[in-house]
Amino acid sequence: MNKNKFKDYNLSEPVQRALTLMGYDEPTEVQKQSIPVLQRDCDLIIKSETGSGKTAAFAIPVIDAIDWDENAPQVLVLTPTRELAQQVREEMFNIGRFKRMKVVAVYGKTPIKSQIKDLKQKTHIVTGTPGRVLDHIKRETLDLSQIKYLVLDEADEMLNMGFVDQLNEILMALPLGYTMTMLSATFPEDLSEICHHYMSNPEIIEIEKKTTHHRIEQLRYNVSKETKIDALLDLTVVENPESCIIFCNTRLQVDTVYETLEAKGYSCQRLHGGMEQDDRTQIMAKFKKGYFRYLVATDVAARGIDVDDISLVVNYDLPEDSEVYIHRIGRTGRKDKLGKAISLVASDAYLLKSIEALAEVELKISELPTPEAVEANRGAFNERLNKRPQLKKEKHQELHRDIMKLHINAGKKTKMRAGDVVGALCNIEGVTQDDIGNISITDVSTFVEILNDKGPMVLKALQKKPIKGRLRTVSRANS
Repeated sequence: MNKNKFKDYNLSEPVQRALTLMGYDEPTEVQKQSIPVLQRDCDLIIKSETGSGKTAAFAIPVIDAIDWDENAPQVLVLTPTRELAQQVREEMFNIGRFKRMKVVAVYGKTPIKSQIKDLKQKTHIVTGTPGRVLDHIKRETLDLSQIKYLVLDEADEMLNMGFVDQLNEILMALPLGYTMTMLSATFPEDLSEICHHYMSNPEIIEIEKKTTHHRIEQLRYNVSKETKIDALLDLTVVENPESCIIFCNTRLQVDTVYETLEAKGYSCQRLHGGMEQDDRTQIMAKFKKGYFRYLVATDVAARGIDVDDISLVVNYDLPEDSEVYIHRIGRTGRKDKLGKAISLVASDAYLLKSIEALAEVELKISELPTPEAVEANRGAFNERLNKRPQLKKEKHQELHRDIMKLHINAGKKTKMRAGDVVGALCNIEGVTQDDIGNISITDVSTFVEILNDKGPMVLKALQKKPIKGRLRTVSRANS
């Protein structure tokens, strides 16, 4: 049977409903091939390009198979970066929203105590970076006893970042009998050894790589080190992009370019690994929403970051690794849209040969805009610069439309349990367990999602109905 719709895959109603509201109707090629394999609980290796829907390819069948009643995590997803761990967490949370999946992301540069508190509650899925996951394993704050699915996302990049020893330690700590999925663009020797030792007759799915030049215009401009920043300024005036990422190789270079653009009045922010994680998270969220137009970043923004409608990518520095070039320019021209990638080539021209070989295209040498061309475009550039950005609709907005999160002013310190909240809600006429989403309990607060557009009715009822024997202050949560 040719399965061209998600409804053809015998998925549960809660997962199917989430996919419909997320706008997922027809599966991508990698999803068509991966979902049946994982529904049979077979080990799987996926080789597919960026923007092909790989996260949903493993998330949909895995979430569909999770047992909600089990308190210990059943799925562990390892990623090379914190940003990707967060993004995978968000995607899996959305797909599993109506199954009331609790998804926790763990990574460094954030307080481990708050992660420990989250992991003590019912948790179905954990996403994270290898270092922090291993830290939790050694502290015995991450229960691996019920893990049924392990996913290594961007596995080759995890090895490039030096995580091979941590990966092996994590794999040795897992119980027997789990299904393993590996997503990787390349397979270096260390990765092949991991496959050999930890996978059982894996099926291999390799989606034919679409060359990028058919949808991304790739140009190069020859510059000197001294004229590079002026070239960038002139090109942004002429190109006048609605949304743009400028990639630099070092944190120092990011700071330098960002400070130059900011001084010129550009709507911009910066992103690199030396920043606090909360700041990085907020900046990515605001960039996705469209609060600013220019993001100056290191390669923490090159892999797996899903931002719609980036019209221009600029390689201020050419990457040392040609594979990174593919990931960088893959931020534009996504989902069959057209895009443009510009590279400023100075003393790093020696890197071009391997980049062009991998990208299967010769970067077209272009002439920098003349002063007359820059001035001719200055008016339109200034108009956009001074115009308030039009904020983008939140991705999967339909999914959240009928959901209200409530705050209850009682938590663990008053011995509040999820069962107390569910019992109180189910005593409200017209409310069933199917209307109750995720419940999160902190020391002094409880947060509960009310589904199916019943939030206003529940909020009103709880003003007069006791929870755990007492009336509580219940209000709409800020987020």
